[in-house]
Amino acid sequence: MTSLPQAAPPAAPSSRRWWTLAVVALAQLMVVLDATVVNIALPSAQADLGFSDADRQWVVTAYSLAFGSLLLLGGRLGDLVGRKRMFLIGLVGFALASALGGAAQTFGLLVAARALQGVFGAMLAPTALAVLTTTFTVPKERARAFGVFGALAGAGGAIGLLLGGVLTQSLDWRWNLYINDVIAVVAVVGAIALVPNLQRTGPRPKLDVPGTLIVSAGLFGLVFGFSNAESDGWGSPATWGFLAAAGVLLVAFVAWQARAAHPLLPLAILRDRNRAAAYASVLIAGSGMFGVFLFVTYYVQSTLGYSPIQTGVAFLPMIGMLVLAAQLGTNLLVPRLGPKVMVPIGMTLALVAMVLLTRLDVHSAYAPDLLVPLMLIGAGMGTIMPASMQTATLGVDRRYAGVAGALVNTSQQVGGSISTALLNTLAATAATDWVSGHLPPTRAVLAEAAVHGYATAYWWCAAFFAGGAILAAVVFRRRNQGLALHTAHEVSHAVEPDTVQEAAVVA
Repeated sequence: MTSLPQAAPPAAPSSRRWWTLAVVALAQLMVVLDATVVNIALPSAQADLGFSDADRQWVVTAYSLAFGSLLLLGGRLGDLVGRKRMFLIGLVGFALASALGGAAQTFGLLVAARALQGVFGAMLAPTALAVLTTTFTVPKERARAFGVFGALAGAGGAIGLLLGGVLTQSLDWRWNLYINDVIAVVAVVGAIALVPNLQRTGPRPKLDVPGTLIVSAGLFGLVFGFSNAESDGWGSPATWGFLAAAGVLLVAFVAWQARAAHPLLPLAILRDRNRAAAYASVLIAGSGMFGVFLFVTYYVQSTLGYSPIQTGVAFLPMIGMLVLAAQLGTNLLVPRLGPKVMVPIGMTLALVAMVLLTRLDVHSAYAPDLLVPLMLIGAGMGTIMPASMQTATLGVDRRYAGVAGALVNTSQQVGGSISTALLNTLAATAATDWVSGHLPPTRAVLAEAAVHGYATAYWWCAAFFAGGAILAAVVFRRRNQGLALHTAHEVSHAVEPDTVQEAAVVA
């Protein structure tokens, strides 16, 4: 075992830490639900502003491009300039961008506002997770806090569907953006009063400018390549060109981080098996969840004829199961069994849910045909996300808590971008082949073709979760093995004395 510096006595937990959790959770909810709340508003916004079907994707893509490509930078800026300051900047900027989008009278201004939302969201999301990581250091309390945070990360998309349906039908599509200002005002007041402003110890860190430029360009190419595949197909030169460039840039980024004096992403964070498995689990869970939201929403609206509000209500049992599983898992099961057991169980529950979804047809009923798999997917996500997110940030030096949190959000965002493009293409191809084999293309044939396309997507999601279950079972360490502490050099850069002590308590 590598010799470690003597652990300093841990600071007394702040008496305001649970209020801090409420503020951080509110900010996280705002960022996560924005991914789906705007989707519900798109048809109304298109009719109001008069943009084409081909342009419609840019309302979503502009946000995901900025958000996905700048997450690591946003997390590192929080480490450099102070997390409370960056948290407030992210909140205010996100609110102003949301107000600009809600007031937009042209398509161009709406897209620009969505891109600005992505920029400030990339500052806010990883900083929120870093604040949580550094606020809760007692293992039992940390588990409880991450249970709440992980539940919101998993359920935010479904909450967005419900909220978006209510706002679109009851008020106006613009309120799907204005609602962020209401949330942000409460969160800003709470952050000023409750979020601690930790003092930096040691020399002021520096920003890795070359690494920032390389990884931002690489993540941009990755997200844009998959987004372009959704609209132009996998054979498009732009799709493969951007994906190839992204691969080269991300490899170059890893090589640069190995030799940079002040790395943006210290590679010691990724060398721990538990963290690597946790990030991979978040990516796979994000991929599967986007598939559920996308195709189940299509199914209940197009096939079952649900309204936007009814669509949101249909997801409520899933949210309930997710929250229940998250609290049960983080408070009782994960401390006893560890992520090596719990994450594969969650992946398996999600796998079973996906297989059940493939059995849906045009005559299926909500209960039990759709209700049962939705509850299973909620239980699965509630088991996967909190355990993975907690493990991904456990034992990381406070100086790098922001970038470690950014990796969680990056994994979820990249997983969603990949699955949206891949599953849409696979579903569309399967539907087209179905129509070709069942001519003439009557309304009934087209409805059956759509459901067949959804089933194809569900089978692929099932494959994702099957792979995730195997990966988690193999890569996660057993509960009593703790964190990997590599060399003395890596420990001094990747683990602080107080986090070493915390890791030992958990082990």
